[in-house]
Amino acid sequence: MSDALGKKANVDKDLLAILCCPETKQVVTLADDQLIQKVNGAIERGMLKNKAQKPVTEKLDGGLIRSDNKILYPVREDIPVMLIDEGIPLEQVS
Repeated sequence: MSDALGKKANVDKDLLAILCCPETKQVVTLADDQLIQKVNGAIERGMLKNKAQKPVTEKLDGGLIRSDNKILYPVREDIPVMLIDEGIPLEQVS
């Protein structure tokens, strides 16, 4: 997943294989670059809130998307943030 600086998130494949949504236990997969760019654009415009209804202000290096495509968990400095409140509802991203 690329950010404005061209950095790519690097989540260990073994770790990714065991991670799941902490709320629903659905499988998560790495989000594609296009989605991360859209999410980071919404963050830049100040239009994104997480599940706790707090503004997301820090751009993402990448993300893990829930299998129903409704929630994105941020990846920052190659570390997945798998907390329910940190999940980003994707209906906000156009």
